[in-house]
Amino acid sequence: MPEPAPQACRLTAEPKDTGKRLDHMLHERLPEFSRSRLQEWIRDGRVQVDGQNRRASYLLRARESIDVLPAELTPLHAAPEDIPLVVLYEDDDLVAIDKPAGMVVHAGAGVHSGTLVNGLLHRFGALSGVGGDLRPGIVHRLDRFTSGVLLVAKRDSAHRQLAAQFAGRQVEKVYLALVHGEIKGESGRIERPIARDPVRRTRMTARLESGRAAWSEWKVLRRLGKMTFLEVRIGTGRTHQIRVHLSSIGHPVAGDTLYGAPAKVEGKPPLGRHFLHAHRIRFRQPTTGEILVIVSPLARELEEWMADTEP
Repeated sequence: MPEPAPQACRLTAEPKDTGKRLDHMLHERLPEFSRSRLQEWIRDGRVQVDGQNRRASYLLRARESIDVLPAELTPLHAAPEDIPLVVLYEDDDLVAIDKPAGMVVHAGAGVHSGTLVNGLLHRFGALSGVGGDLRPGIVHRLDRFTSGVLLVAKRDSAHRQLAAQFAGRQVEKVYLALVHGEIKGESGRIERPIARDPVRRTRMTARLESGRAAWSEWKVLRRLGKMTFLEVRIGTGRTHQIRVHLSSIGHPVAGDTLYGAPAKVEGKPPLGRHFLHAHRIRFRQPTTGEILVIVSPLARELEEWMADTEP
């Protein structure tokens, strides 16, 4: 459904809006416009709070006035870009990509090009349209600084079937992670709900009673002095799930300063990413029902960084 012609308006933050992000509140009040559109207007200074430009993440207070001066609408869609991609598997329904760390999966706040989607459109042309014009083919995601295997749907029918497998927890996802500290035991399970951190809105948290159910199972692969190399299997796919769960038991993922990892490790160069890699995914081929297992080897930079950590 196309977005309507935009008109200038003034909104007032109500008591219930206190503590909400500016972009979230705008999307609630102006649902006819996409969140990406609203964030673009905020970045361009077309949204003012009590006469001042604010970031999309600005936390509102009651009775503040929000003036919105929209720009003329231009299409929001992903454009093809010639970006090198490593293909792990491909058939008529889907493709499995080995995503490098640092690459954003699709356009969002502050990112309009250089994404995985831009590269996919250049290489494969048309993809599934179920996810919309900004996320063609994207069935699931990986964080920007996480590497590894990611599935992309070519056809709408395949997208819906894969999405149903993810929703039904029929997809097995296995990650490799290097965490700080000497973890106790050889294996374990973390079962804690995950919610948006009410104080730091860029973070998630597993320290509240509320939130979406999530579980992660881990086992030790190698002990490296003050660090531990783990295999982690997740049964749910919440935002930042592995990072949040491991941090909640006192073992943040190396390089993940957002969740408590130190910025520097003595005697080692900066990692420049999270030591988290989507290693293996197991699912049913959407058309044939055949069980497929796609494996992404541990990224070379992680292998080399870990080799330096050997006791």
